Amino acid sequence: MWLFKTNSSWAPFFARIVLGVIFFAHGSQKVLGWFGGGGWQGTIQFFEQSLGIPPALTTIVMLVEFLGGIAIILGFLTRLASLGIILVMLGAIYKVHLAHGFFLNFACAPDRGHGIEYNLALIGLSLSLLIWGGGKLSVDQLLGGKDQ
Repeated sequence: MWLFKTNSSWAPFFARIVLGVIFFAHGSQKVLGWFGGGGWQGTIQFFEQSLGIPPALTTIVMLVEFLGGIAIILGFLTRLASLGIILVMLGAIYKVHLAHGFFLNFACAPDRGHGIEYNLALIGLSLSLLIWGGGKLSVDQLLGGKDQ
């Protein structure tokens, strides 16, 4: 099945680990309250009050980040998880980051947020995994074999 077919190179493995760790960490903040995050209820409340995002959509975002991060680390349903990450990042760009331009707020100026450059980098990593699949040492490779 195409969903499990994967490139046989090491490049997707390294992309998976980086992207998966980033989203597992951010998802853990939202779902479990780890790493200084607001946890399930705090995130739902923040997204609704600050961004006007309904709880059902916030729940989807949290699960995509948390479960998607785990799936990408394991290389399980890598393409599907990557597509979810891309959609979440496009939503984040639209709802939050686009208003702040391109660059990150390296000076941490209190009157402005971060631009879209970090989101674009994560979208780029996700796109590469959407194309390649999970690569070496992935569950996808075990289930579906190598594409090339």
